[in-house]
Amino acid sequence: MPGLSVRRIDDETYAQLRRRAKNHGVSMEEEVRRILRAATHAPDRLGNFALELFGNQGANLDIPERERTEPVDLLE
Repeated sequence: MPGLSVRRIDDETYAQLRRRAKNHGVSMEEEVRRILRAATHAPDRLGNFALELFGNQGANLDIPERERTEPVDLLE
């Protein structure tokens, strides 16, 4: 399997990566693999992608009632 070295990562990015890996309970190397995998692969299902982006909270949309009209008579 190929390897990759990334040089010149700024201190803040490195610290954030370290925190993120710790929060997920994995090594920094594994966290980087996960980030790269997510960034380069399309989601299996669009619904799963939406849940990743927006969470499981749903949306409360106020949709106005539609005004009903009679169809236009094109033969007149």
